[in-house]
Amino acid sequence: MSKEKFTGCFALSLLAIVNQAVYAADEPQLMDEVVVSGTREAERKAEIPATVDVIKGDAIRDAKASHPSQIMGRVPGVWVNITGGEGHQTAIRQPLTTAPVYSYLEDGIPVRATGFFNHNALYEVNMPQSGGIEVTKGPGSALYGSDAIGGVVNVLSRRPPVSSEFEASAEVGSFGWKRALLSGGNTSGNNGVRADLNLTKTNGWRQTTGYTRQSGSLRWDRALENDAALKVFATASNIDQQTAGSSAISLNDYLNNPTINYTPISLRKVKAARLSAAYEKETANSSLSITPYVRDDSMDLLANWSLGYDPTIYNTYNQSLGVMAKYRTDFEPYRTRLIVGVDVDHSPGGRTENSILTTRVGSIYTAYALRNRLYDYKVTYQGVSPYLHGEMSPTPQLRLTGGLRYDDLGYDFRNNLPASAIQATGSLTRWYGQSASVKKKYSHFSPKLGATYAFSEQLNGFVSYNHSFRAPSEGQLFRPAATTSALLAQQIAVGNLALQPIKVDSYETGLRGKAGTGVSYEISLYHMVKRDDILTQRDPATSAPIQTNGGKTLHKGIEAGLGAKLAAALRLDLSFSYAKHTYENWVTNAANFTGKEMALAPRVIANTRLTYAPGILQGGNVGVEVVTLGSYWMDDANTTKYSGHDLFNLSGSYRFGKDMELFAKVNNLTDKRFAESTSGTATYAPGLPRTAYVGVQGAWK
Repeated sequence: MSKEKFTGCFALSLLAIVNQAVYAADEPQLMDEVVVSGTREAERKAEIPATVDVIKGDAIRDAKASHPSQIMGRVPGVWVNITGGEGHQTAIRQPLTTAPVYSYLEDGIPVRATGFFNHNALYEVNMPQSGGIEVTKGPGSALYGSDAIGGVVNVLSRRPPVSSEFEASAEVGSFGWKRALLSGGNTSGNNGVRADLNLTKTNGWRQTTGYTRQSGSLRWDRALENDAALKVFATASNIDQQTAGSSAISLNDYLNNPTINYTPISLRKVKAARLSAAYEKETANSSLSITPYVRDDSMDLLANWSLGYDPTIYNTYNQSLGVMAKYRTDFEPYRTRLIVGVDVDHSPGGRTENSILTTRVGSIYTAYALRNRLYDYKVTYQGVSPYLHGEMSPTPQLRLTGGLRYDDLGYDFRNNLPASAIQATGSLTRWYGQSASVKKKYSHFSPKLGATYAFSEQLNGFVSYNHSFRAPSEGQLFRPAATTSALLAQQIAVGNLALQPIKVDSYETGLRGKAGTGVSYEISLYHMVKRDDILTQRDPATSAPIQTNGGKTLHKGIEAGLGAKLAAALRLDLSFSYAKHTYENWVTNAANFTGKEMALAPRVIANTRLTYAPGILQGGNVGVEVVTLGSYWMDDANTTKYSGHDLFNLSGSYRFGKDMELFAKVNNLTDKRFAESTSGTATYAPGLPRTAYVGVQGAWK
């Protein structure tokens, strides 16, 4: 029996214990659990026709995760890998990818503007000190606009404490890991404040792969007159990392010399700051919310993955000024709810990029010299997006929902260089096309329909249809790939401007509920088709690689989770997914992948945790975790497979004194050699070996 079949049978056998497939994120979830990501309103999860998984703030702090993957992997069907430091790629109902197919939010506000997507977005958020995470899987464009194809990840800020409080945590670990987390606040009268600080440093386990992080946040909540409230939230992060932590190496080095780094000259420096002020006014049957915000982010990057064919160093930057406004009214008959809203985003940004001349000794890039300017442009994204959401209950058990969003968005591109191809200094083969200054506009309607039905107080089901889209990013439109001649470079630059949005239709059904007082569960099935995906075609006359909208892919699967209290001190949590991602129509001049499975798309993703909390630990616990990743194709031609892996993690904590805790954890307990990802058919990005951490934390109230 294959690993996938064995894992699937094992998972389904556990689910059968409660006669349903089930889910809970670290504690039994009740049917009246409230989430905010489904409608931007606090609403019962049982009445949302979508799979919304919740990781609570206490669970995040208990996990002591050193990387977002270690907490996000607890959600069924979610695979987040490590690309160095806290960098990552994500797979949610998609293969592992850097493409902008997810919407990352903080308190409901996109972390970045449309078109300026960063697949490492979670390291721009201070996750270890957050108040919780909500993951809405599947398309979410009807509420959140472009990019919300595979899912929406909403990280929630932590509320101010009701009384004076201070928390501190300090930990050390393998490979020079050090982290200090400080948090504190107070509420006095109508004002509550919380401040957080995250200081992290590591040398990295591979050669020249260290990083540092400084993150801070400040939240102020104020109760106003007439049932109104104001929440002001400010956050900033400074990240400096050597980016080759996950760069792929040869099979021989992967097996025998995994610490080697072929690209020690690569770098990534990120600065990100956000400020928002949410005003909300509630009445018995209505609410008004107005949230203005500003964002400012920049990144310096010398990419390790392109040194062999396109060595450059660049800076991208983006500032945003926006507002999110909505009005909700509830009325009879049928417990009807209507929400109308509009999102406005004005985000000027730009790119400067230079050629570099590299020095290479054997397989190692040892130095570089700055050469001529290749790209220098400013581009402003602007979007105005009204939406409408409605709900009603024809019967006490049945809840119907529908929504429609209209996105009117576009880019204003201003090139500071001539609209003709530029040759990289010192290279006879690399030319970069330049577009003339231009404006690009896109408009799109995104509908959704859904229904939930309460079979009983303990069992709830849902069905839904969602349509989603993704507008081309500024890089796809205005930063064409290098090629071998000036003519080809200009053809690419012109061809990219013709790109249109990718479109997705998704159908989903699911069951969720609880059994007794110790078990909660959820299972969902989805069928998602993506059309007009971007292909790279070769012009028959010139061989120019022109990008076109012509691809079609199919994504379908089952996701399930279980949270069960097996005994007074023993708890089991299981998340499991089985999915298949295929090319339905993918034909280029160079290849035909139609009918093939997509690369970096494991069928099985699972996470199993057993937690034991005996009285002798005085509130502490011992936990064993098994992280399972099934096999997957390394290439789209389906010629080479990665066999997958199972990793074992061990954690423990002991409480002493009034509010003091000693904790320790060991990841990859068996020191297994595994790949975080693969590239092509012959290179592997090695994952962390056995890694240990120990720390102490305290709380003073």
